[in-house]
Amino acid sequence: MSQPILPGATIGILGSGQLGRMLAIAARRMGYRIHTLSPFADTPTGQVADAEIVAAYDDLEAVRAFSRQIDVLTYEFENIPATTVEAAAAFVPARPGIEVLHITQNRAREKNFLARSGFPVTPFKAAQSQNDIVAGIKDVGLPAILKTAGFGYDGKGQYRINSLADVDAAIQVIGNGPWILESLVDFDRELSVVGARGLSGNFVHYGAIENTHRHHILDVSVAPVILPPGIAKQAVDITRGIFEMLDVVGVLCVEFFLTQDGKLLVNELAPRPHNSGHLTFDACITSQFEQQLRAVCGLPLGSTRQLSPAAMVNLLGDLWQGGEPDWAAACTYPDVKLHLYGKQVPRPGRKMGHLTALAATPAIALEQVLAARATLWSPKLPGQSPLTPPGDM
Repeated sequence: MSQPILPGATIGILGSGQLGRMLAIAARRMGYRIHTLSPFADTPTGQVADAEIVAAYDDLEAVRAFSRQIDVLTYEFENIPATTVEAAAAFVPARPGIEVLHITQNRAREKNFLARSGFPVTPFKAAQSQNDIVAGIKDVGLPAILKTAGFGYDGKGQYRINSLADVDAAIQVIGNGPWILESLVDFDRELSVVGARGLSGNFVHYGAIENTHRHHILDVSVAPVILPPGIAKQAVDITRGIFEMLDVVGVLCVEFFLTQDGKLLVNELAPRPHNSGHLTFDACITSQFEQQLRAVCGLPLGSTRQLSPAAMVNLLGDLWQGGEPDWAAACTYPDVKLHLYGKQVPRPGRKMGHLTALAATPAIALEQVLAARATLWSPKLPGQSPLTPPGDM
C-alpha cells in the first residue's frame, strides 16, 4: 500500500462544477490545496480552488503541465475523456482509475459489465443502427427507452419508444448511435447507495437513499428510508460487489430501481460523489465529499453515521424566471441549510444549488425542505411552475 497523501498536498480535480466545489470545500477544511482544470473560467470549483486552469480536456500538454503541480488526481464527472486521465496518470495517481472511468462513461459498456458480473439489470440491447433498434425491441419489449451510449446525464440523450413508429423520432431527437435500448421499468421507487472504498479495500456506505425525479432530473432525496425486509442489505451488498469488481478507490454511487414486485435492478453507476448524497454534507459525520478526499489520499475512511434524518431538494434555474429567488425567506426555516454553487447564468433545468433539511423524522425533514423551497418561487411567475413541489409529495 502506498503512503498516504497528507494535508498540505495538492489535489487535482478534472472538472469544475458543483461536485468539485464541495470536494474543494471539504479539502480546504482539512488543510489541502486544490487545483482544478476545465474549459471554463470562474467556475463553481474555481471560485474556491487555489488555482483554476482553463484548458480543453483534450489539450494533453496542458493536462500534463497541470499534473506536474499536483499530488493526486480525481475527477468530478464521468464524461472526462479517458485519454485525459491516462495522460495525467503518467505523473500522479488517478483515483478512481482509468478502467472505472472507461466502463462507466459508456452505457453499453456499463450494462455489459454489470450483466457479465451477475448484477441484476434491466433487460437491454446494444444498438449500432436503426435495424438493431427494431430487432432489439423484439427482445426487450415495449415501451422501451432508447439512450445514447455516451454523454448522457439528467435525462439527456434518451427517448421513450412506445411503438415502432417512434424509432425515427427518437433518433432525430437524441442523435446517431451507438445506443442502448432498455425495457421501461415499472418501478415502485428509485433508490441509490453512495459508498466509498479506500486503498486497502475497506468499504463504507451511507445506506439506501430514496430519490424522486422530475423531468428526468433528481428533485428530492430522503434518508433514511423504510424498505421491505432485506432490500436495504441487498442494495448495499450489490454496491459493495460492484466496488470490488471494479477495484474502485474513491466514491461511487449505484442507482437502483425497486420494482413493483420487490426486485432491485441496477440502473446506472456514477464513479464520483452523487447528487443524492448531497444531504451527507450536513447530515453525516463524514460527508461523501470528505470521504472522496480521504479515499483518493489513502487516508482511513470516516464514519458515515447519519446524525439526523434529512431531505434534500435541488434548486434549478427555473427558480430565477421571475427574478432573484427570496433566499432570506428560505433561511427563516432554522433547520434548513442553503447551498448555492456560484453559477452565474441560471437556465431552466440547470442545477444552481440545493436545500437540505434536518429533522426528527424523514417525513418532517421532507415537509420542511419542500416548504422552504416553496418560499423561493417569485410571485411574478404566472401560474404554477412545473417544478413546484406538489402538496402530496
